[in-house]
Amino acid sequence: MKKKILVIDDELSIRMLLENYLSKKYEVVTKVDGQEGIKYLEEGNMPHLIVADIQMPNLDGYEFLKQLKASGFFKDIPIIMLSGIESSQERVKFLKMGADDYIVKPFNPEELSLRIDNLISRTSK
Repeated sequence: MKKKILVIDDELSIRMLLENYLSKKYEVVTKVDGQEGIKYLEEGNMPHLIVADIQMPNLDGYEFLKQLKASGFFKDIPIIMLSGIESSQERVKFLKMGADDYIVKPFNPEELSLRIDNLISRTSK
């Protein structure tokens, strides 16, 4: 059975890119913003990893990560943050909050895919 990845990004192009690229190896579920992401999790879905954008409408990546880490249920799901902001300060803020990785857009899908593989193989042992 394929492992499941939840991709949350308000940009259709990013969702499509990741879905096309990652679906060779993973089952990919995409959501438009953090609110949809939380709803999906609360419906009982348990992805093996989450890739979430930071700048999104309704519930941004910061609030999404905060809610995720505050939840006893979902706090251990590995999460990679995507951001248009290339700033060490931003990176540190999200890593301190519990993000497992932080990737700046535009990114190389192969690099993201390898980071996902590494995280999933570390956490599913």
